[in-house]
Amino acid sequence: MGAEPFEESRRLTGCNVYFAGTGAALEAAPGLAFDQGAIARWWANVREARAMFGWPDGEVVVRAHASGASLAFAAPMDRLYTATEVNEWAWYDALGLRAPSDAGVDDAGEPMRPHAAAYARDEALAKLRALAAAEANPALLDLQRAADAHGVPLLADDDVVSIGAGAHGRAWPAGALPSPDEVPWTELRAIPTALVTGSNGKTTTVRLLAALCRAHRWPAAHSCTDGVFFDGVPLETGDFSGPQGARTALRQPGAEAAILETARGGMLRRGLALCRADVAVVTNISVDHFGEYGIHDLDDLAMVKLTVARAVVDGGLLVLNADDAILRGQAERFAGQRLGWFSLDDRHPALAAHRDAGGDTCGVRDGRLLLHVAGATHDLGAIVDLPLAMGGQAAYNVSNLAGAALAASGLGISAATIARVLARFGASRDDNPGRLQRWQMGGIGVVIDYAHNPDGLRGLLQAVGADRRNGRMAIVVGHAGNREEADLRAVAATAFAFSPELVVLKSAEGYLRGRSSDEVPAIMRDELLRLGMDESHALVEIDEVEAARRALSWAVAGDLVVLPTFDREARERIEAMLATMEADGWQPGEDLPALPPRDPDEATAS
Repeated sequence: MGAEPFEESRRLTGCNVYFAGTGAALEAAPGLAFDQGAIARWWANVREARAMFGWPDGEVVVRAHASGASLAFAAPMDRLYTATEVNEWAWYDALGLRAPSDAGVDDAGEPMRPHAAAYARDEALAKLRALAAAEANPALLDLQRAADAHGVPLLADDDVVSIGAGAHGRAWPAGALPSPDEVPWTELRAIPTALVTGSNGKTTTVRLLAALCRAHRWPAAHSCTDGVFFDGVPLETGDFSGPQGARTALRQPGAEAAILETARGGMLRRGLALCRADVAVVTNISVDHFGEYGIHDLDDLAMVKLTVARAVVDGGLLVLNADDAILRGQAERFAGQRLGWFSLDDRHPALAAHRDAGGDTCGVRDGRLLLHVAGATHDLGAIVDLPLAMGGQAAYNVSNLAGAALAASGLGISAATIARVLARFGASRDDNPGRLQRWQMGGIGVVIDYAHNPDGLRGLLQAVGADRRNGRMAIVVGHAGNREEADLRAVAATAFAFSPELVVLKSAEGYLRGRSSDEVPAIMRDELLRLGMDESHALVEIDEVEAARRALSWAVAGDLVVLPTFDREARERIEAMLATMEADGWQPGEDLPALPPRDPDEATAS
């Protein structure tokens, strides 16, 4: 046997797309031939292993899709590493295959243990039973049962177990857990928590909700694609939109609220960090990330994003975008939950019907943002006066404002506080760094944003008037490597539709995801040329910062330079350069200022 019969195998450490609990999942290898008989044998193997180990019965899920199947089953939270090997063995055995008996050596040169699937069935089950016994942590299960009984969240990872959250939580080393009798239960509780997901607008919505919490006098922790923050101060930098970032935010000792960006990848790889939230927001569903984990269309993607609905507590609020047809089509799945709908049109039929039924909504009517909660209507202000809306040009930010306002009301924040924050949020570049940041220097307009998929890029270009401009436009275009080729071409085609005079194709350091650094720019440039762009107007500059510098060097007074920038370090370096240019009164034709080195080693080398 050569390659493994599965592409990816993983622990599910929280509520996930398959079921509300912990377990294991794997993806059948693409192109692998199997039939329903193999699925039935896998299922039987999982049941047999569970019975042998004394694991409780739980959900077993087979999700067939265009590239194969996802196979998942529920398993105890203290034996998830064993559960992944059980899953792999069950699939090997179902296909009549064996894993290699020689597992090679580890990084220290020591022989590695062969997979259980390398052995005959009885010996394989015996080895799996031994693994399960070695991994078992009865103390953790005792704590989980006690936390459930007290209605208090428990968060566990390989190193730390915490009970409660924020200022009302306490943590212990995973290897030194207390007994339930030793836990100060009266001191521990949850804190108001919101989960935010969707294809676009997640980070903006998270930052806005965090600002709303602070205005409500709740010291707030939030996690997003830029890091983990407490009261607006960064604690960790990088992409923390998955479970690790959520746990870090929820464990901040001073936090009285938590706002957690909840990205597709983290939900599919591990599930949610917390299966208890007061509010969950789904901003929208648009083309992105197809091809991974059996996600091939918008309905698949919506299914993943709506995993957050599992976490909303009884009486909590699930906030959905009524302008998104995919979300409207899946709403009936949540008929038993408390829903809130937002829209760019307060008269949208979905909002009107929801209000008539006593539900909460937020939308725009006659140029004003109206929040309807508990039968009362609150005027949150004129759209032209809300900085984030850019005078109403940034329609996607108007949508973010409406969704955040509705979510904030679900957390218990007053309409007066919401209106006060919306009236100022976005006036400073520090409010929403990296999102719709605008500069003017030497007659050149410069915009930095995170736009990373066709809908996001289209919305950005419309918001900055790229379709109504008088001068020329340069745009830097790139994408993460874990997108299908069609997705990459769609982003390039979106840029081309706005008739730019210059496109600089870049790579995104830290987002290559298995591709070479020049592969994504080459695909996108090919699409531009196929659509008719002159070769001299489609340039490749792999480095994000150098790509921005190339576009800026090209521009003259009256031009617009659009810089979608993904990497946080690259964005900060570009912004530092722009701040210097702004302060020095830079003019087109002058040299661009030198950039600070990336790290101290570079400074020494120079």
